[in-house]
Amino acid sequence: MSVMICPVCGEILERNDKGTVCSNRHSFDIARSGYVNLLLSKHIGKTVHGDNKMMVRARREFLEKGYYSPLKNSLCDMTEKHFKGGVILDAGCGEGYYTTAIFDRLKNAEIAVEMYGIDISKAAAELAAKRGTPIFFAAASVFHIPFADTSCDMLVTMFAPYCGEEYQRVLKKDGIMIMAIPSENHLWELKQAIYETPYKNQVKPYELDGFTLIDKERITYDMELRSQEDVQSLFSMTPYFYRTSPAQKERLDKLCSICTKADFELLIYRKI
Repeated sequence: MSVMICPVCGEILERNDKGTVCSNRHSFDIARSGYVNLLLSKHIGKTVHGDNKMMVRARREFLEKGYYSPLKNSLCDMTEKHFKGGVILDAGCGEGYYTTAIFDRLKNAEIAVEMYGIDISKAAAELAAKRGTPIFFAAASVFHIPFADTSCDMLVTMFAPYCGEEYQRVLKKDGIMIMAIPSENHLWELKQAIYETPYKNQVKPYELDGFTLIDKERITYDMELRSQEDVQSLFSMTPYFYRTSPAQKERLDKLCSICTKADFELLIYRKI
């Protein structure tokens, strides 16, 4: 039985060769690239609908160069440690870098998994689907997840907006959530080079309603960015990209290389 639900009426979506369809005949076709668009206009904001094509491609190129490989490897280790088989949803999957890595790790470990990824950016969902894996990718909002109640054994959220109610709804009893957040010193040297008064990241308390923290890991290392292109790609992946003044962007444009700290935390929760 399918774990997905129709974003229009809430009935179960069944998959077929053309896409997905519910019992009320609401259908959503598979795009040529391989993803399904399950976004409704009422579920998206009036301004930014996720990353655009330029930002998504920049992020893909940056990630494929291995700058975040230590984080990816730790994520796969944690997934293999806590996942016992079933359904995994990557909520806010981007262009599928982490989603694919998890799938490949579990496949190599011979752990049965049904893998899904959703992102509000159609450009991201498209690139993710073009990876050509058996993972099912869809354009959808993490605040309106088109999945049935208690349908997921694990949910992964990598720097995506947090929607506790939806995450609790789709996770099974004792389901696992893996969350990645930037820690205190993430990109500190890059911030110093751009901003007159940089601030370190404020890490919020780990407690989350409906979840209990069962494991965590901090991943910290130095990144040597050797080109202006990589500096720009990294910065476009951050929330600071939307809050940078012309003068600050000018400083960024002059950075041809920099060594900056990567500082992440992986938080593993169990649904209460």
